[in-house]
Amino acid sequence: MSPKRLLGRTGIAISPLIFGGNVFGWTADRQTSFDLLDRFAGAGFETVDTADVYSAWKPGNQGGESETLIGEWMRARGCRDRMVIITKVGMQLAPDRKGLSAAWIERAVEDSLRRLQTDHLDVYLSHKYDPEAPHEETLAAYQKLIAAGKVRAIGASNFDAAQLRAALDTAEALGLPRYEVLQPEYNLYDRKSYDGPLRDLAMAEGLGVITYFSLARGFLSGKYRSEADLGQSPRGGGIKAYLNERGFGILQALDEVASRLGAKPAEVALAWLMARPGVTAPIASATSLSQLESMIRAASLELAGGDLAALEAASRY
Repeated sequence: MSPKRLLGRTGIAISPLIFGGNVFGWTADRQTSFDLLDRFAGAGFETVDTADVYSAWKPGNQGGESETLIGEWMRARGCRDRMVIITKVGMQLAPDRKGLSAAWIERAVEDSLRRLQTDHLDVYLSHKYDPEAPHEETLAAYQKLIAAGKVRAIGASNFDAAQLRAALDTAEALGLPRYEVLQPEYNLYDRKSYDGPLRDLAMAEGLGVITYFSLARGFLSGKYRSEADLGQSPRGGGIKAYLNERGFGILQALDEVASRLGAKPAEVALAWLMARPGVTAPIASATSLSQLESMIRAASLELAGGDLAALEAASRY
């Protein structure tokens, strides 16, 4: 596996692959979740990304299921000190439980800490921009949590360049902690929202960047090549938009590079992110040990200049 990387200026070093905890309590039950986390940690990885809202969308769930399973696993294995835990606040759990107000952050962090069975979060992310909460209010709430030792570093997910710039400027002007981590949607297919001003800003400010939907909801695994394939998983419905000329061109390039390296398309797609300037580590999920083994292999995959050029050409808009 490639060596650890510093997550921006947080002082936290992480492996180049993060486990996406959105599957815990959704498409991975308790036993499967424990098995996956055991293998992930056993392979030398340490970073897990979750959120308070995971997985509220499953019928019967309330939200918090993912954090609860991760907390139970860490307690059972006695491994909290070896893990880097990232969670988020801001998505709606109920009409009065959402957003980035100081009052809600103060409540939400205690809920997350309790579910995760820990006294601190390594990284706490604003899950999405909240137009009703001024940056200074949100950052001042985080400042209290950092001072109390409950949060080590903060970051933002789903912010555009203007929103992130305003937050960074507010932090500097008022002497408040700044967002040190950015979590954008980014993969070989979905490049518009991060490539450009947002990526330029993240690199100029030295932010750690962890990407979500790193495999384009599974499309870049290559298992969805026609509409007939969309019924293969609960996520299939979100993949139809990728079934176009550009998408098929990206799959062809992934197939060619994978064939040359004796790898799988998903492994190449993750390796592209790991090699990309302006990306610290991609987040990827697995619901089976075989999927996880593939993710683990990706962290050791070296792409040559020609491979990167072929993928760049195929994914250009």
